[in-house]
Amino acid sequence: MKKKKLNIGLIGFGFMGRTHSNAYRKVTNFFDIPYEPVLQTICGLEEDKSKAFADRWGYKTWTTDWHKVVEDKNVDVIDICVPNNVHAEIAIAAAKAGKAILCEKPLALNSEQAKTMVDAVEKAGVANMVSFNYRRVPAVTLAKKLIDEGRLGRIFHYRANFLQDWTISTKVPQGGIATWRLDVKAAGSGVTGDLLAHCIDTAMWHNGPINNVCAMTETFVKERMNVDTGKVEPVGIDDACTFFCKFDNGSLGNFESTRYARGHKALYTFEINGENASIAWDLHDLHRLSYFDHRDDSIVRGWRSIHVTDGDMPYMDKWWVPGLQIGYEHTFVHQAADFLQGMAEGKPASPTFREALATQQVCDAVLKSARNKSWEKVPR
Repeated sequence: MKKKKLNIGLIGFGFMGRTHSNAYRKVTNFFDIPYEPVLQTICGLEEDKSKAFADRWGYKTWTTDWHKVVEDKNVDVIDICVPNNVHAEIAIAAAKAGKAILCEKPLALNSEQAKTMVDAVEKAGVANMVSFNYRRVPAVTLAKKLIDEGRLGRIFHYRANFLQDWTISTKVPQGGIATWRLDVKAAGSGVTGDLLAHCIDTAMWHNGPINNVCAMTETFVKERMNVDTGKVEPVGIDDACTFFCKFDNGSLGNFESTRYARGHKALYTFEINGENASIAWDLHDLHRLSYFDHRDDSIVRGWRSIHVTDGDMPYMDKWWVPGLQIGYEHTFVHQAADFLQGMAEGKPASPTFREALATQQVCDAVLKSARNKSWEKVPR
C-alpha cells in the first residue's frame, strides 16, 4: 500500500518530545495506516540543542520560532510538547492555519482557556487529540473492553492514585526548562493537572462523567528558588491532592496524588469494584491486569493475573508472540497509530480537545473545592 506522507512539526523536545518522535519513527513498522509520518521540523528554545535533536532523531529542519512551524506549508501536523501555558496560543494558531494538532496533557492552564482551544479546532474542522497515553496501555484498554461488555456489572467504586517523590528536597527549584512543572505560571497547577489528569481521564473513559468532587490539597514546601528570576518566591502549585467524587452512574471515586511519597517514582494504580467482578492495574507491572470474578466456583474463586500479551488483546497483534510484553514507549506508538488512522478515516481519535476539556473541568472543580473546603459540582 502506497502511503501518503504526512509532515510533522514538533514544538518542544523534552521528555515528551522524545516519546512522540520515537512513536512517529516506529508506527508504520508495526501498524498498517495510510499515512507515513515524516519528521519535518523541530522547534526548541536553543539553537544548538534544537539542531542536535534534529540530527539525532532525523528531523529535516529546525527552528527556535514556533510561529514558523505553524506557518510552514510543508507541515501537516503540529505536535505540541511545551509547558502548559503555551498550549493555547500554539494550538489556536495551528487551527487557524488548518493544521491537525496533537497536544500534550493537560490541555490548558484552566477550563476557560481550554474552551477557547476547543472552539478553535472545531471551528477550523481540524483533527485534534490530547496525549493521555495511559489509555493505550493494552491492559488499560482491555479493562475498558471488559467494563463495556458488562462483566463487572454495576460499578460501585473507582479508586486511583499517582505517586512520585522527586520534589521532596527543598533545593529543587521552580521554573526554567527542567522544573517548569513547579511554577504555577507555566503549569497552572501541580499534581492535579500533571498526574491526576491522567487518572481522571482514564476514570471517565472507563466509568463515565464525574458530577461533583470534594478535595484537599497541600503545598509542603512554600518557597523555592525560581530559575528564571534567581529569587526565592512563593510556590503556587499543589504538591499533593486527595479528592472524593461521585460519578453519574452513582459510583464513588477516591483519588490521590503526591510528589512526596518517598520510594515511588511513578506509581499509577487503579481499582474498579463492580457487582460481579473487580479489576486492578499497576503501572509498574503494566502488562498485567488483575481480575476477580465472584461468579467463579468458590473453590477456584480469587484474584487472577492476566498477562496481556496474546494477539486477541488490544494492540498486541501488532507486536511479538504471546508471552513477550511491551512497555511505556509503546503507548505513544499506539497513540500515533490511532491519531493517524483517525485522520485517514476523517473520524476523531479519542481523547479529543473536547474530551480533554471535560477532564480540565474536573481538575478545576477539584482545585476550587480545595480552596473553598466544600463540595463542588463539575460544570458541563
